[in-house]
Amino acid sequence: MTNFLTHKFRKKSPIEIAGIIIFGAIAITGLAILFGFVIMWLWNWLMPEIFGLTTLTYWQAVGLFILLKILIGGCGSGSSSKKSSKDSSDECKKDSKTDFSKWKYYDKFWKEEGDEYYKQYVERQSNQDQDNESKPDSE
Repeated sequence: MTNFLTHKFRKKSPIEIAGIIIFGAIAITGLAILFGFVIMWLWNWLMPEIFGLTTLTYWQAVGLFILLKILIGGCGSGSSSKKSSKDSSDECKKDSKTDFSKWKYYDKFWKEEGDEYYKQYVERQSNQDQDNESKPDSE
C-alpha cells in the first residue's frame, strides 16, 4: 500500500496532497448526506402509498441504510457459495481491488524492465496505426 501511495503522490506537493484529502473528506460527507436524503425521499414516496407504512425522518433513513449495509453488505462480490465465513472473507480480501500487496515490486520492475516493455508497446501501436492507415476501405 505504501508503494502505491508513493507512486500516486510522487510529484505532488504537500499542499496538493492536503487539498486532495480535504476535498475527499468533503465529497464523502456530501455524498453521505445526499444518500440519506435520497433514501428518505424514496421511502416516503413509495412505502406509505404501497404498504401503508409511516414516513421516515432523515436520521431514520440513514440508520436504515446502515442497518441494511450491516445485514446484507459484505464486500460486494455477489457470489453465493457455501464456504465458511472465514474462507469467504479471505476470498474477499484476495479478490478485492484494494489489495496492493504486489505493488511493492512495481518500482523495481519499472527500473529493470518497464522502459523496454513500454518502448515495445509504443512500437506495436505505431505499427498497428500504420497498418490501419495503409489498408483501403472496402466500401
